[in-house]
Amino acid sequence: MTSAIAQIVALPCEVPPVLAVGAFLKNAVCVTRGAEALISAVHGDLGTPDSIAAFEASVEALVDEAGVVPVRVAHDLHPDFHSTRYALSLDLPHIAVQHHHAHAASVAAEHGIEGPVIGVSLDGFGLGPGNQSWGGELLLVEGAHYRRLGHLALLPQPGGDRAAREPWRMAAAALHRLGRGAEIAGRFKDIPAAAMLGQMLDKRLNSPDTSSAGRLFDAACGLLGVLPVAEFEGQAPMALEALVTRPEVLPTGWILQDGVLDLLPLLACLAHCADPVRGANLFHGTLVEAMAQWIAEVAGTAGTPYVTLGGGCFLNRVLTAGLVEKLMAMGLRPLTAAKVSPGDAGLSLGQAWVAALS
Repeated sequence: MTSAIAQIVALPCEVPPVLAVGAFLKNAVCVTRGAEALISAVHGDLGTPDSIAAFEASVEALVDEAGVVPVRVAHDLHPDFHSTRYALSLDLPHIAVQHHHAHAASVAAEHGIEGPVIGVSLDGFGLGPGNQSWGGELLLVEGAHYRRLGHLALLPQPGGDRAAREPWRMAAAALHRLGRGAEIAGRFKDIPAAAMLGQMLDKRLNSPDTSSAGRLFDAACGLLGVLPVAEFEGQAPMALEALVTRPEVLPTGWILQDGVLDLLPLLACLAHCADPVRGANLFHGTLVEAMAQWIAEVAGTAGTPYVTLGGGCFLNRVLTAGLVEKLMAMGLRPLTAAKVSPGDAGLSLGQAWVAALS
């Protein structure tokens, strides 16, 4: 008989038995037992009947094999995820765990850190507590609690979720923020929807603001002509990473004010860059340098040397290695995901850790 347990992660202390049901993308579930977390295989995105059936069967099998009776269930803050609806259907006390809090908690749990950490959580999307679109977050996390210290500057996301697969839309949003919306139609003349996108942004139609790091990567890709239309979310940023030869810093590429990190000056530079390789080097090098400064600004008063690097953007090895090197040189202790994914496949571990400490 095949085990429902794909991974076991040691926890720093014994905790009550809790169930965590993960998120929508790359779903995996987790159950705690004593001082360990039992994690299922990844079921994929919960958007098909097959993946939903696999998810529900996995929850039952994991709890059964763990031999525990969960005292509560943790789920994402998003009310429309099937995992959330499933959690609410159970006859258990439930706790909603903010997505980026869970990313930070997952890395902290893996490294056995019970005290506070500075959580750097970068991904495509996670629902914020006021229904905002988050994805570039600087948090102070301590167990079941977190506080937002800062975030990436907001960009409109024209077309909503479509922008995650069409990086040219985020490039258009950057041009619009730069006061260059009139260039959108000509720059993307081969894309019919581009003709009206400037007006869409002017009127803020279906263009919710987002702090997403994933969408920032997409903006860079669109400006550099790297997969303006992709087959799946994250494809263009992966292609951009593959172009990097030697990261380069644009010293004037960012603005940091009141915890908000704005890379619009970098995007303005990329809009004029004819060489995608140089653009990829500039984007990665400047992002690492800017983020190191961003973290340094809060590190002195955070009361902890630990910095968790969580969220799907940290699957990018150039970003991760560069930031780890910078943080270590600053005397901080960066923590990366190794046993579980930094992305959504590792989210249930963080949810479980938060719920166990609640």
